[in-house]
Amino acid sequence: MKNIYLNGVAGSGKTAIALGLALKLKNEGYDVRYFKPVGNRSRFNGNVDNDALLMRDILNMEADIKDIVPFASGSSYLSILKNKERTLESILQAYERIVNGADLLIIDGASFPHCGAAYGIDVVSLAELFNASILNTIKLENDWSIDQAIFFNNYVVSMGLEMVGHIFNNVPRQLLFKTEGIFKPILEKVGCKVIGVIPKRTEIASPTVSEYYEVLGGELLNGEDRLSLLVEEVIVGAMTSESALQYMRRSANKAVIMGGDRADLALATLETSTSALILTGGLYPDVKVISRASEKGVPVILVNSDTFTTVERLSEVTRGIRSGDSAGINIARENIETHCDWQLIMKSIKSN
Repeated sequence: MKNIYLNGVAGSGKTAIALGLALKLKNEGYDVRYFKPVGNRSRFNGNVDNDALLMRDILNMEADIKDIVPFASGSSYLSILKNKERTLESILQAYERIVNGADLLIIDGASFPHCGAAYGIDVVSLAELFNASILNTIKLENDWSIDQAIFFNNYVVSMGLEMVGHIFNNVPRQLLFKTEGIFKPILEKVGCKVIGVIPKRTEIASPTVSEYYEVLGGELLNGEDRLSLLVEEVIVGAMTSESALQYMRRSANKAVIMGGDRADLALATLETSTSALILTGGLYPDVKVISRASEKGVPVILVNSDTFTTVERLSEVTRGIRSGDSAGINIARENIETHCDWQLIMKSIKSN
């Protein structure tokens, strides 16, 4: 049987797809295991990859986390690593230990398909070594997301690898009809198989305040017991305090980024549905802001970076399902069973 290698950009929900696939395969009687050859340092909690912990627990794997995620890449990894052959060899050795005795692996891709290309550890290079078909997860941002999927599909096929197909994941409600009526037919017309269209579920698509705090760091000024709140939208508070109340009321469960010296704007924001205040510039807020945030149950995170840098870093934030998140785990499984063409996936797995 062939392994499945999941590709997708950061925030596309690859791990939720991996979890759903693994649970479905497990229910079908297969001994399936999880492997993430190239992890992302920004997603590590200390020295441990949370996705690997989740999948090891769900699949009852006895493997060491360092075998499940043998390599962690960062934006400056070429400055740290000096031996390409040794890096690849360590990944291949970990792969052999994980795959030993299993029917197949669900292989989780890096944050970008090109990650590690300089060392031959990108998605396409490793898929060939791992006897894997590639399943692409599409994160819909605009029409260029379709161009990106077609380009990647054509590249994979040109390299002689099998493409399982594409899954539109976490599709916002307002884009469902466009996805079914325009995006899906365009992909299929050019030979790209569409495996499924999964609607967005805030329970597993929206990050929590805790996940924003993990990426941003800084100082948590209050709300330690409210870090599980979901963040459905991020807004940069650049308006006047007079117009803030009307504007902020349009969005629910939001995180608002603003300078720590904008007490007037912060207080106006706290009168609306807000999951977190993120204060930039290292400027400690007026005590009235902390007091009101505590009354409203809104965590306040103080960071030293400026607003632009803070917004840029938020692109690294994704929703992570944890081992005890039974609702999220069930949704991941249901998404595969309900919204994906399971027979197409099985056909690819069983091909030689």
